[in-house]
Amino acid sequence: MPNAHDDLVDHLVRSTPLGRGEAARVILDVLAYFDETVEEFVRRRHRELRGRGITNEVIFQRIAEELRHRAVAPPELSQRQLRRIVYG
Repeated sequence: MPNAHDDLVDHLVRSTPLGRGEAARVILDVLAYFDETVEEFVRRRHRELRGRGITNEVIFQRIAEELRHRAVAPPELSQRQLRRIVYG
């Protein structure tokens, strides 16, 4: 049975040094990345940035900026809304 992404896998195999299996894994990784809900993205990025020792003030500004550049940008969230996602 053909995969829904066979044409994309074929394209990646032709245009990169990736084999079919690697190309399929890359596609699945990218789809999973963009399948994150806004809440999951905010929590993940907060954990990653806190792990680098960045302060919440800077983190929430950065997350708000990053959200604007998502493939399907969600509505703009205030820093208060972002904090509520992280801390409940």
